[in-house]
Amino acid sequence: MKKFFIYSILLSSLTLISMTAASSQTTPRGVIIDTDPGTDDAMAIVLALNSPEFKVEALTVVPGNVEGWQGLENALKIVSLANRCDVLVAGGAQHPLNQKLITAQYWHGKNGLANIELPPSKCKADPRFGPDLIIELIHKYPHEITLIPIGPLTNIALAVSKDPSIVGLVKDIVIMGGSISGGNVNGAAEANIYNDPEAAQIVFNAGWMVTMVGSDVGERTLMTRKEVNELQSTHGPQNDFISGIAEFYLARSEQNGYSAAAMYDPLAVGIALDPTLGTLKEMHVDVETKGEFTRGETVANRMGSDEKNVLHGDHYEIEGVIPLKPNARVCLASDTQRFLRLFISRVQGK
Repeated sequence: MKKFFIYSILLSSLTLISMTAASSQTTPRGVIIDTDPGTDDAMAIVLALNSPEFKVEALTVVPGNVEGWQGLENALKIVSLANRCDVLVAGGAQHPLNQKLITAQYWHGKNGLANIELPPSKCKADPRFGPDLIIELIHKYPHEITLIPIGPLTNIALAVSKDPSIVGLVKDIVIMGGSISGGNVNGAAEANIYNDPEAAQIVFNAGWMVTMVGSDVGERTLMTRKEVNELQSTHGPQNDFISGIAEFYLARSEQNGYSAAAMYDPLAVGIALDPTLGTLKEMHVDVETKGEFTRGETVANRMGSDEKNVLHGDHYEIEGVIPLKPNARVCLASDTQRFLRLFISRVQGK
């Protein structure tokens, strides 16, 4: 009996040590979200803020769904609603690199947040320029920061262009943008890439491996009336805000002939949280910046090579292939139900 008692104590001690070790291995990952808040951006931000796997270091704001000033105000109100004034919030670029800004209040409401008026923010904006803040935090936490850009890539391109060394110091970069099977603003281009194709081309070819969660997958990861009703069944400041966003977003989608709402930005955060929520394939991706009908298209090489054409007299002949180095992990599909369960449970504070 005595031996059994001693054995039980030892077993309990080993279990406690094991649990402590496991806990130490789940230290939250540092995250910077670059965002143009936006309805689905708001959903994505709330998901990230309520995920213990993440320590959201900063929100940097880029114009896209709304103008830069409105996006900054929205970001500050969202972190305030979540009582997270510890999260740095900084404004960034005010326009794309080479073209006029295109905003999307049609899809997101006049204020970008489904016309929901949140209380004035208790949080203050960080005075630093968004791209500079990104650079500073990556150097402060080398190999620890995951970048999650869920808007146009202007701020990220500016940061990389100013300090290319950050490419090798980032832990990961997961973007919501692009598509390998047609666009959502036209036949070719996804909205975030279309808004600043030159910035996107810089980011995709910066030398890191981009995880690309495109609109084509977002449009197959759908929030239906069932999920909206489930969100509305529980209450709390963040829960009620996201329920209102979801109601507006679903209604606007239905008005335009869709049966459900695409979870674009939240899915990118979900895959940053848990890559097994997506099916990923390495490819080489370039961004079209000149095409009359294809400007902003993400051109993904699924074969991993280009044909090698050699001039023979007055014509070229194919003489084999030229391998291409992958620069992106492209999301081809998602585990929709598992993602939606994750999203709803985090919003509900579970």
